[in-house]
Amino acid sequence: MKICLIVDDYLPHSRKVAAKMMHDLALGLKENGHNVTVVTPGGDHYTPVVKEDYEGINVLRFPSGLLKNASKPIRLINELLLSFRSWSYLKGNFNSEKQDLIIYYSPTIFWSGLVSKLKKKWNCPSYLILRDFFPQWVIDQGMLKESSLLIRFFKYWEKKNYSAASRIGVQSPKNLEWFRKYFPSYSNAEVLFNWVKIEEQKFFPSFYRTRLGLKGKVVFFYGGNIGLAQDMTNIISLAKRFSTNSSVAFVLVGSGDEFSLVQNSIKTENLTNLILLESVSQEEYRRMLAEFDIGLFTLHKDHKTHNFPGKILGYMEQGKPILGAVNSGNDLKDVLEEAGAGLVCESGDIDSFYHNANILLDASKREKMGKKSFSLLESKFSVDNVIRTILK
Repeated sequence: MKICLIVDDYLPHSRKVAAKMMHDLALGLKENGHNVTVVTPGGDHYTPVVKEDYEGINVLRFPSGLLKNASKPIRLINELLLSFRSWSYLKGNFNSEKQDLIIYYSPTIFWSGLVSKLKKKWNCPSYLILRDFFPQWVIDQGMLKESSLLIRFFKYWEKKNYSAASRIGVQSPKNLEWFRKYFPSYSNAEVLFNWVKIEEQKFFPSFYRTRLGLKGKVVFFYGGNIGLAQDMTNIISLAKRFSTNSSVAFVLVGSGDEFSLVQNSIKTENLTNLILLESVSQEEYRRMLAEFDIGLFTLHKDHKTHNFPGKILGYMEQGKPILGAVNSGNDLKDVLEEAGAGLVCESGDIDSFYHNANILLDASKREKMGKKSFSLLESKFSVDNVIRTILK
């Protein structure tokens, strides 16, 4: 079968979890005998169309303007034009290469124009991998009022995004409940957990521990978006609690709206146990994670939806125990704790966060929990499970 994947970020240039997930999906589909083409933005307006083979996957990159490292107005304009630009630059390919299935990823919410046009042209179904209820989380965090003109604009495009899908996959059972409550007219949604293509683990020498002066310490590691949706004050508060324990350290790697907040807190609070690093390549990220002890994640307490951060898949793949803080009612807590893969509290409950972190200072408990973390990945979050669900 010929399958077209549409995503706004892709390897090898991206450092985002979504890009890695979609490439893992593409490789998994290829290994199952399917022919895969990825359609993705290629950068600024002046970059030509690029047609390349990346690890056996046919990738079509079109000029799009900046999307990830641009001001919010510029990013909005460029995202809004994604469907128009992709069709304008790649219509020759779309006309000559009929596909049997479209799989597209959200965020962004602006692929509906392209997907609808291709569905009609190719007479094929489409599957929406929905990972982010935008603009709901913007409303939840008080960034924009629900009655604002901009939110109405976003909600219009959100519904168009859903309407372009033959089937919609959301991250968890609680997300499915939420979606059915607020979008009852869409009866085509189901649970599609996040995934990773499990690779053979490599042994890496202790380079980063030595470089960062962390030998002999228990290291909590956070990798990914450092933004408002994550509420990094949870981690800052936890680091403060451990500031007198010289055997504990925190390493944060990534970028986002709250990078400067963490940076400033390290200085003003004299948090010598907290190390903040810029984003690194996918391979360097894996090497770094392999050396450290505990995978760390946090979500903003005001979220009404129930996000499953993609970063936890990397933690599971490396067999790391997981420490997390989630918004109230998020079923990720039940998934991790019932499997014995991690300890999770409600975001903002620093006493419980600190208590759970102390439990993980025990090496034997970390080892036991780490093994269960990897087992959970194999049973619930493998790319093979995702492929079976989508193709069904």
